[in-house]
Amino acid sequence: MKSLTELYFKDTFNRLFGTDPHKLVRLNDPSTSYEAAQAVDTSRLEAMVYEAIKGFPDGCISDQILEMYPNYPYSSITARYRALLDKGFIEVTGVKRGKFGRNQRVMRAIC
Repeated sequence: MKSLTELYFKDTFNRLFGTDPHKLVRLNDPSTSYEAAQAVDTSRLEAMVYEAIKGFPDGCISDQILEMYPNYPYSSITARYRALLDKGFIEVTGVKRGKFGRNQRVMRAIC
């Protein structure tokens, strides 16, 4: 049986991070899309991406975050930026910089 501390942490963590699976699909998507949305652990992915961005005090670009998670699909990482922006965990600074010849928006953790 889990301790009250473990249960509290998990409950708090899930309220801070994670996206309702219904927000990950469109109304006319096939049932397989709904099944896939249910299988994605958005809480864990959002927390991972947030912690990665937080590790760059001066901000970072998407390429820097993607380099940290080479074994994850591109879309599993980049889809978390919008959720983190909407929840107020990160901001787009207005600065752009590039790594591979194309400029990208700089993101920074604000919490």
